[in-house]
Amino acid sequence: MRRVNPIPVVAIGLIGLVALMAPWLGLADPVRIDVSNRLSAPSWQHWLGQDEVGRDILSRLLWGARSSLTVAILSASIGCAIGTSLGVLGGFLGGVVDLLTIRAADVILCFPPLLLALLVVTLLGPGAATLVPVLGLVFIPGFVRVAYAGVLSVRHQEYVEAQRALGVGPLRIMLRTVLPNIGGPVLVQFSLAMAAAVVLESGLSFLGLGVVPPAPSWGLMIGAARQTMAQTVLPLLWPCLALTMTVLTMNALCDAVRAAVDPHGTPPRERRWKLPALLPGLPFGAASSLSVNGLSVAIETRTDERKTGEVRPVRSVSWQVAPGETLAIVGESGSGKSLTGLAVLGLLPPVARASEGAVHFEGRELLRLDEPALRRLRGGDIAMVFQDPMASLNPVHRIGRQIAEAIRVHRRVSRAAAWREAVALLARVGIPDAAHRARSFPHELSGGMRQRAMVAMAIANRPKLLIADEPTTALDVTIQAQVLEMLAELKAENGMGLVFITHSLPVVAEIADRVVVMYAGEIVEQGPVAELFARPLHPYTAALLSSAPPEDGSLPHAIPGTVPLPQNLPAGCAFAPRCAMSRPQCEAAAPLLEHAGPQHATRCIRWRAMAADPVVEAASA
Repeated sequence: MRRVNPIPVVAIGLIGLVALMAPWLGLADPVRIDVSNRLSAPSWQHWLGQDEVGRDILSRLLWGARSSLTVAILSASIGCAIGTSLGVLGGFLGGVVDLLTIRAADVILCFPPLLLALLVVTLLGPGAATLVPVLGLVFIPGFVRVAYAGVLSVRHQEYVEAQRALGVGPLRIMLRTVLPNIGGPVLVQFSLAMAAAVVLESGLSFLGLGVVPPAPSWGLMIGAARQTMAQTVLPLLWPCLALTMTVLTMNALCDAVRAAVDPHGTPPRERRWKLPALLPGLPFGAASSLSVNGLSVAIETRTDERKTGEVRPVRSVSWQVAPGETLAIVGESGSGKSLTGLAVLGLLPPVARASEGAVHFEGRELLRLDEPALRRLRGGDIAMVFQDPMASLNPVHRIGRQIAEAIRVHRRVSRAAAWREAVALLARVGIPDAAHRARSFPHELSGGMRQRAMVAMAIANRPKLLIADEPTTALDVTIQAQVLEMLAELKAENGMGLVFITHSLPVVAEIADRVVVMYAGEIVEQGPVAELFARPLHPYTAALLSSAPPEDGSLPHAIPGTVPLPQNLPAGCAFAPRCAMSRPQCEAAAPLLEHAGPQHATRCIRWRAMAADPVVEAASA
């Protein structure tokens, strides 16, 4: 947590302390009347003067602070506790709970806060005991909406899905993962609620519906002083000034706290370092292989709460990765690469499911495993590096703690031992000053170090297979090269298999043994990297190669059009509308994946023409 700005902390602390200590400060009786000295100017006995009936203004000001702050803190706390709980429950659980919480908040929002408070106070009578629950009720919808919006923004983040995958219950996820991540907006709302409570209490007291006289209140003081402001403005000035400064200080304090606890921030400047040699120890387990056969992913589609069918963003995908091999899966965004990787580990979102096919690993069919068995496998024998480390790492927990948690889920080790191993892993992946960085939050690390931390977490339990989903996205070329070098060394160390999902063909040429090219949810070509790059047998592969930045610095050739949506796939070949070699027969029927060699396959009816002379064929088209 960053350092809190001390100025608003000291200011609000002094206001609260003086109000709390009012009975022991030796002040005059705040309700004692001295009509003979009414509207007296400030003196040594009465530092701020006396009001319209001769009461000491300073004493009433400090005692009034007790009333206003008590009402503000209690009502804002009630609204915060109830509203935040309802917002988190509705946003995280959804369904009927979502409907009930949001609609209940909407009903309360239909009534303007001041009018609602006026109505209830008029019915139940004035007094602080009535104001606190009434204002608490008024503030509940604001907290519901803030918490609900915050939960919607984080509930499908990778670090929340990781907690579900580990078998953590919904209540613990809401308390330990979701709630800390929405703490900043809730604190801001709390500051607004406290400030609004002070203003509302003063306004109702001003109207005679708040604190009951002769008890002191800033609203009562303002209302009484208004009658005599033609004679002197001092009795009106002091409570107005106190009210204004208190509200501003509350806002400043909560803004300072929000800035300190906000897990998101500007990361430190990217540092460059040389990737050190891997540290000894932490060997990987025996290597294994993964086989994906005919995998399809289906997503239910709904309109107006009625089931209308399903779309298949991934269709009949088959590939294998051998021990010590790197398989690259390439294609544009929307091709189904990431969904395929998530389906292998059973991490698809709730609306998606693996509808067909099989995934075999070490003699086990992963799609048929129950959740506890999959949970033991994820992060253990098979690990995954997600493409966005800022979304995958929990921003409110330290890096070392998150890695240690992944270790303790799969192995029986003490907290201290897991922490030491987490530090060793960070050093192993090339993070300098690993002991210090382990105590850092994700936002305190650069993009390259966050990606390395994700790799450290993935290899924490010595996986036999690593699925890396675009691990070099948004990294500069220097950091990208370091991450690729690190993955290659980790793979070569003990025969770990690597599935590398990317859209960057230059990266594939550098690290991959075999390539799978995906387009619109299906494989259009696959084969050894050298053969496929030298002799592409599908126009989409050739177009991807042409779209890579040339070494001479000239402009690459862009692929016209975009990847079609799963629900709007064209008839026949999915790439035909964008293909320069397209013929009418390409749109007649979907082509099959044909073997063009012992290890080379393509989904194009014109692959033989491309194999004969792809340059001439493309030019004639």
